[in-house]
Amino acid sequence: PGIQFPEKDIIVAHRSDGSGTTFVFTDYLSAVSPDWKSKAGKGKSVNWPVGLGGKGNEGVSGLLTQNPYTIGYIELAYAKLQNIPYAYIKNKAGNFIEPTLETIANAAAVAVLSLPAGDASWAEVSIVDAEGNNSYPISSFTYLLVYKDQADQTKGKILAEFLWWAVHDDQKYSSELLYVPLPTEVISLNEITIKLMNYNGQILIQG
Repeated sequence: PGIQFPEKDIIVAHRSDGSGTTFVFTDYLSAVSPDWKSKAGKGKSVNWPVGLGGKGNEGVSGLLTQNPYTIGYIELAYAKLQNIPYAYIKNKAGNFIEPTLETIANAAAVAVLSLPAGDASWAEVSIVDAEGNNSYPISSFTYLLVYKDQADQTKGKILAEFLWWAVHDDQKYSSELLYVPLPTEVISLNEITIKLMNYNGQILIQG
């Protein structure tokens, strides 16, 4: 109340390329807006009714910084590193939540007890608009898809060892890179999944 806003048109910036970021954002919009769900829906690429397209998080960041009165969506890391202001978003509990590592972790924590096996379908897994008083509603896991049955033993072993490192030792770098460390339950699930990687039936890593 009492704030005077300029009478300017708001420009919407969105991704011009297919992206997981777009999928997460439109998944959220579809969850909270039946009108959006029925018209544009969710996906890596949708038919945006208005706006300017930018390629990658970098392209959208550029549109946001170069054009006054522009709103859009990018990863938290890009917003933080480029000092781009971001909004507090109303979550399912009705609270307006700041995007932080803690509030994103809260959203992930809600999902961990109902996740499928690593080699099962994750098509229906979503942590947008999660339960919880302090869960940020536009959150997601980041995924890496690999073949369980590897065609090359040496390359497969190196890949399995890299993945094992990524879900263990690499987690100490997550926060400083503005990504949320994996919950303990997800690390355990990843361990089981990585141990399924094999070459001609021979397990590639014992853990």
